[in-house]
Amino acid sequence: MDVLRYDKKDLAEALRVLRSGGVIVYPTDTVWGIGCDATNEEAVQRIYTLKRRADSKSMLVLIDSPAKLPYYVGEVPDTAWTLLDATNDDETSKPLTIIYPHARNLAPNLIAEDGSVGIRITNEPFSKALCAQLRHPLVSTSANISGQPAARCFSEIAQEILDGADYVCRFRRDDDSEHEPSSIIKVNADNTFSIIRS
Repeated sequence: MDVLRYDKKDLAEALRVLRSGGVIVYPTDTVWGIGCDATNEEAVQRIYTLKRRADSKSMLVLIDSPAKLPYYVGEVPDTAWTLLDATNDDETSKPLTIIYPHARNLAPNLIAEDGSVGIRITNEPFSKALCAQLRHPLVSTSANISGQPAARCFSEIAQEILDGADYVCRFRRDDDSEHEPSSIIKVNADNTFSIIRS
C-alpha cells in the first residue's frame, strides 16, 4: 500500500472544492480519477460532460469503510460481504469494485437504469481521507476522455481533463508507477454474481 505522506493543505483544498460542488482530479487506489461529491447531481453531470460520456454509462463511487455500504445500498447481498472479506484478508489482491443492486442516497444520474451502482472501498491514504472527511461517497471515474486509455499515472492525463477540473491534487504527481483499474464484479439481489472485469 502507498506509504507516501500527503500534504494536509492539498487535502483541505480538495475538500473545499468538493464541498462547493466542484470537480477534482486525484489519485486513487487504482488509476488517476476525476471526482466530485457523489450526492451532487450537478457536479456529477459536469464529470459526464468533461469526459464526453453518456450519462447512461454510470460511474462508480468510493467510500472509506464497509460500514457505510448499507446507507447507499438497499440490502447488501451476502455474496458481496464474502467478496469484501476475501479482498480485505488478502493485501496482494487487486482493488475490487462491486456493482450492487438497489442503490440509494446518491445523485440520480449516478445510478444505472437497473438501479445498480458500482462501489469500491478504498484503502489508499489520500482517497480514503477525502471520503472520510467529505462524509459522502466520492465519484471515481478514470481521468480520461471516454473511449481513451485510462491514466495509469499523472503524466498520462490529457490537458483537457486537467483544464476542466476545479482542482488538481498534488499528491503522487511524481509517482510514475503504472497503476491498473480495479476488478469489477456485479452482485445480484439473489446472491448470483458475474465477473465484469478480472
